[in-house]
Amino acid sequence: MYLRRCYRVKDGKRHAYWALVESVRTARGPRQRVVAYLGDLEKQAARESEAALRPAAGGGVFQGTLFDEAHRQWVTVDASRMEVIGCKGLGGPFLGLDLMHRLGLMEFFHRVMPGGREDVPWSAMAAVLVLCRLLEPSSELHIAEHAYERSALSDLLGVPADKVNDDRLYRSLDALLPHKEALQAHLKNRLGELFQLDYDLILYDVTSTYFEGLSESNPMARRGYSRDHRPDCKQVCIGLVVSRCGMPLGYELFAGNRSDVTTLQEIVTTMEGRYGKANRIWVVDRGMVSQENIEFLQRDGRRYIVGTPKGLLKQYQRHMLEEGWHRIREELEVKLCPSPDGQEAFILCRSGSRRDKEQAMHRRFAQRIEQGLLDLQAACIRQKQNPVLIAQRLGKLMGRNSRSAGGFATEVMTASDGSAWLNWSKAQDWQDWAALSEGCYLLRSNVTDWKDQELWEAYIQLTEAEGAFRIHKSDLSLRPIWHQKEGRVQAHILVCFLAYVLWKTLAALCRRAGLGDEPRKVLDELAQIQIIDVTVPTRKADGSDGPRLHKRCVSRPTDHQAILLHHLGLHLPSRMRTMDPPNDGSAAM
Repeated sequence: MYLRRCYRVKDGKRHAYWALVESVRTARGPRQRVVAYLGDLEKQAARESEAALRPAAGGGVFQGTLFDEAHRQWVTVDASRMEVIGCKGLGGPFLGLDLMHRLGLMEFFHRVMPGGREDVPWSAMAAVLVLCRLLEPSSELHIAEHAYERSALSDLLGVPADKVNDDRLYRSLDALLPHKEALQAHLKNRLGELFQLDYDLILYDVTSTYFEGLSESNPMARRGYSRDHRPDCKQVCIGLVVSRCGMPLGYELFAGNRSDVTTLQEIVTTMEGRYGKANRIWVVDRGMVSQENIEFLQRDGRRYIVGTPKGLLKQYQRHMLEEGWHRIREELEVKLCPSPDGQEAFILCRSGSRRDKEQAMHRRFAQRIEQGLLDLQAACIRQKQNPVLIAQRLGKLMGRNSRSAGGFATEVMTASDGSAWLNWSKAQDWQDWAALSEGCYLLRSNVTDWKDQELWEAYIQLTEAEGAFRIHKSDLSLRPIWHQKEGRVQAHILVCFLAYVLWKTLAALCRRAGLGDEPRKVLDELAQIQIIDVTVPTRKADGSDGPRLHKRCVSRPTDHQAILLHHLGLHLPSRMRTMDPPNDGSAAM
């Protein structure tokens, strides 16, 4: 430990102050750490202080007192001129870093991204990316210029704000991406240990997210079916695998024009190669079901619960009319229909709320079609119309209202003078089938030893995967993607995935502590806890200005915040040491 003299220029004059520094050993070699800033000491006091730090005669390591009584100065604190010179958010970063430690992410980053000659470890920058995505989702440029310096991450991670820039963040994305598979395997095991998860039921779903820009250098950026209602933009598809409670197991990226049904075999093979084959049950939506995929799942004894296309429901019309429905909750009935060979089971489901919704949709589209048909007939009566043009207008009308198009029988006729005439009527068979099938859907499974209620409850867990996509896109701002390079896009989605893991971890901890299941409310509440930098002017005995005392305080939690911290097992520090020297030669407290 020794004294270091530091200088700064203020008002054209060069001022000196002293800092107490110690040498510490780190993984990157010896480093110097500032213990305290001592302000502007007189030369004699500095010499006495340096002498006090020298080892005692005889080779001992006794340090002695830092200041003798003769050189101690007594000052009066001028509370009327006390100033708050800065505030930083502490609660959110402190909670996020605690979640990363619980998941072993910091240790994982240190292990797979070892330090080298870089000024800032890649492991620390990876933590910055993930925590900022959880706490204040934004671009790398916004993190570098605003978000990082407004938070206490510099104090918690030991990375000064001037070391965080957009270029270093971009290169951190590149350094993080190669560890994607190892990260997913690590998190799957760690989450299982923390919450005793049972991965017997695997939920799989696909979504898409769009790009801003042309993305010409990214071969995965393609135009396809957009869940974001942005068919004008290129997109990429994301297949997410989660447990029955929504805990993520992994994800894969697909080209934006890839259809859902073609992704199932690839994702199943990938997950089995990563985690091994086990007696899992795969739950997927009807958009991924084909006969080829069913045969693939049946091979090697894979079990599944899947939705079926709407057209298959008509084969079970007789079962829908018969008795034997089992009511499992209000407005929901199910009925188990074994297959002829006994190898599969089909589960008829009838929902009252879904029936009301489909009836309203059919009614709305039918009214539009009927009004459009009357308008076409009136146009044919007013003046001579080209039959081809009337047929085209009729096709557009039916295409815009396809949900009820089957309820009408239409025919465009050509009169003797070449004019068009439109005949139409309502199709009663379609109307009868719609009234019977509204609110009904059919599930398919080769799990034959479960009851109908158990199969339905397992399938309905797909809402967890849908909820995961909703959190990714809204709370974590997955969309739109501004990166243009393929690797950066993949790294961006990986960071969002890691932030989602922290989100679900916090949700599970809240449930276990009896705090509900709203991580965003917990984050918003604790984000109000701040670090406050205070300067306190002093006066000497002779009335002249003394040194300005500099202190970093932690705001006192409210009663509500204290309850949250207690239930989550978090203990905030009462004070924190500033990383930056006082800019006016003041003494740190």
